[in-house]
Amino acid sequence: MSRSLSQRGIAVAVVLVGVFLAGLDAVIVNIAIPDFERSFPSSSLTSLSWVLNAYAITLAAFLIPSGRWADQAGRKRVFMIGLVLFTVASLACAAAPTLGALIAARVLEGAGGALMMPTSLGLLLALFPPEKRRTAIALWTSMSGVGAVFAPLIGAVCVQFDWRWVFIINIPIGAVATYLGWKTVPEVREDRRSAQDVLGALVLAATIAVVVAAIVQGPTWGWGGLRVLSLIALGILGIAFIVRRAFRHPAPVIEPALLRIRSVALGNLATLLFNVGFGVTMTGTTLFLTEVWGHSVVRAALEFLPGPVMATALAASGTMLTARFGVRVTGLIGGVVFAASGLWWAVMLDDSSDYVTGFLPGMAIGGLAVGLVMPAWSMATTTALPTERFATGTAMAWMCRQVGIAIGVAVTAAFVAVRPDAASFRSVFLLMAVCGLATGLALFAIKADRPPAVAGADARREEVPARLT
Repeated sequence: MSRSLSQRGIAVAVVLVGVFLAGLDAVIVNIAIPDFERSFPSSSLTSLSWVLNAYAITLAAFLIPSGRWADQAGRKRVFMIGLVLFTVASLACAAAPTLGALIAARVLEGAGGALMMPTSLGLLLALFPPEKRRTAIALWTSMSGVGAVFAPLIGAVCVQFDWRWVFIINIPIGAVATYLGWKTVPEVREDRRSAQDVLGALVLAATIAVVVAAIVQGPTWGWGGLRVLSLIALGILGIAFIVRRAFRHPAPVIEPALLRIRSVALGNLATLLFNVGFGVTMTGTTLFLTEVWGHSVVRAALEFLPGPVMATALAASGTMLTARFGVRVTGLIGGVVFAASGLWWAVMLDDSSDYVTGFLPGMAIGGLAVGLVMPAWSMATTTALPTERFATGTAMAWMCRQVGIAIGVAVTAAFVAVRPDAASFRSVFLLMAVCGLATGLALFAIKADRPPAVAGADARREEVPARLT
């Protein structure tokens, strides 16, 4: 019995390590941007931004297809393939001789993360008894957030040796997790089979990429230039193809039936909007501290730390407040507070402002907002889901999160690439404020807002269109 419990504990730890690594690498390279600039001096900031966005775009596009494949082929098998791919891709990132090779390796790393994320939740739920399901979900959500929250500090320590250590650190962790995972993680698969929309996933990834490219290259190429207009046209065609396929394919990447659930649709919209602002925050503050104030990477990471610490400390309280008062109230307050953080920086930060009175209050306010908003959009996107669509709905929310981060990074690069001064960053922080306010309004627009404990199965079935049940 004790051996069985020990094996289950190791299996849970392995799954959570995979979640941690996937969340970590979505953010950790932000702090290494100044070092990338020194290693690849001929590359512009817009080119370097693809080191961040290649991972986010690939992860976003393949989350849902990976989850469906895992249900059929076996969640353990797919999770372990993803963990091995992620580890090998990290090695390729560390050894990359050129920026192009690094971006290509980041695409592979994103594919590994996409295989791990949706399967990890399914495996974790299988390792817990039914009455502990909420505990498993809380662990999964917390661990993915912890990776992103402490990525700047971990990255700052790594780049003291070399930026390649940002990726090297994944290799021994991934290797040990792979060895233990094959021995302890149980296999879980579904009996039913469903079609895979691989083409839809590829078109989604390409569409996000061309939209991001248009945003990134707009200031350099000219917004009215032929190249930018061509990218915008390709993006519109890609969106049209995805929408058409959503109504024709038996298992599309984006399921219209799920988006007919009001809380799911608005929750995913809020997730997208908030993470545009979050991407702006992560990239914009790092670049401001290092480029405008000239601070070292380590100092910038330490100055950034109060926000993540505040967000982590308030995560549990935010979850309880959301469960008690609903996503409308908590989400609106959190969105307004996040907007206040952006407005504070837009007004208070300039070339001569100091850290204590200029930067720190905005970071503390932003951390408070993250602690309130993340539980709100997480609950909004999952509460009304039917059981058989929980993994798909969760993957959709994470897809919106990664797309939002990619857009936020792209917009930041576009604003500051030409003239990285305080005035350019003021525009970036104003965008962050707009995203925060829009997030709060989207969550407040959810009418039927009930805590999970009250939303019964019958009510869920009424909200979900017939084709899902």
